[in-house]
Amino acid sequence: MILAGKRILVTGILTNRSIGFSVAEQAQLAGATVVLSGFGRARRLTERAARQLPREAEVVELDVTRGEDLHALAATLAEQNEALDGVVHSIASAPRDALGGQFMKTPAESAATAFIVSAYSLKAVTEALLPLLDRRGGSVVGIDFDAALAWPGYDWMGVAKAALEATCRYTAVYVGGFGVRVNLVAAGPLATVSSQAIPGFHEMADLWAAQAPLGWDPSDPSPVGQAVCMLLSDFSRGITGEILHVDGGAHVVGGRLAPMSYSSTRG
Repeated sequence: MILAGKRILVTGILTNRSIGFSVAEQAQLAGATVVLSGFGRARRLTERAARQLPREAEVVELDVTRGEDLHALAATLAEQNEALDGVVHSIASAPRDALGGQFMKTPAESAATAFIVSAYSLKAVTEALLPLLDRRGGSVVGIDFDAALAWPGYDWMGVAKAALEATCRYTAVYVGGFGVRVNLVAAGPLATVSSQAIPGFHEMADLWAAQAPLGWDPSDPSPVGQAVCMLLSDFSRGITGEILHVDGGAHVVGGRLAPMSYSSTRG
C-alpha cells in the first residue's frame, strides 16, 4: 500500500460527495491514517462524513482563512509530537455575485474573497504546517479545475483557480528546500454538492463526457482520489509545482470527438 504508515490531513469535506471524501477514502485504502478538518457549524457535517469512511477519521477544527486556527492546529499537533506526511487542500468558494455571468459586475470584495479562500489558503496552510511536514519531507496536494480557458458562468472562481495554479508554483519554489512538494490535480467536472451551485455545470459535464478520449464520469471521483494518493506517496518524490490533469484527457482535445472504432488486421 503506497501510503502505509503515512498521516494525511484532508481539508474541505462536507459530505460523502465531496472530492475530499474520495481522497480520504482512497488514502485509507492505500494504508494512510487520515485526519479531516472542519469548522464552525459545518463541522457536524464533516464529522458525519468521517463516520462514513472505511475507518472513522478524527476531525480537527480548522478554518483555513483564520491564521489563529492554523497556528493552533500546528501547535496542537506539535505538542502531540504528531508529524504530517501530507496535506490535501480541497477548498474553493466564491460569493454568489462572483459567479453566473456577473463577472463584469462583481465587486472587488467578492473577487478578493474567492482569491483568499480558494488560492491564498494553499500557501497559508502550507506555511503553517511546514514544521510538521519538514520532519520527514511531505507532500501538499490541491484540487484544481483547469484554468487555461475561460468558462462562462465560472467567472471569478476561474480567476481564483488561475491564481491557485500560480500559488502552487511559487509555494513549491519556497518550500522545496525543506523537502516538501506542492502539486495540483486538475479534475474534470464532478457532481459534488458545491458544483451544483455553479451555473452551467451540467453543460460542462456533458462536454467532458463527449470530449474526453478516455470518457468521463462526473459521478465517479475515485480516479481523482487515486491520483492525489500517488502525489502524496513517495512515488512522486521528484515532482513539485506540477498540475496533473485527471479529466479523461479532455484538456488535450480541441473539439468534440467523432465516434471512433479501432480494428487491426494481421497479414
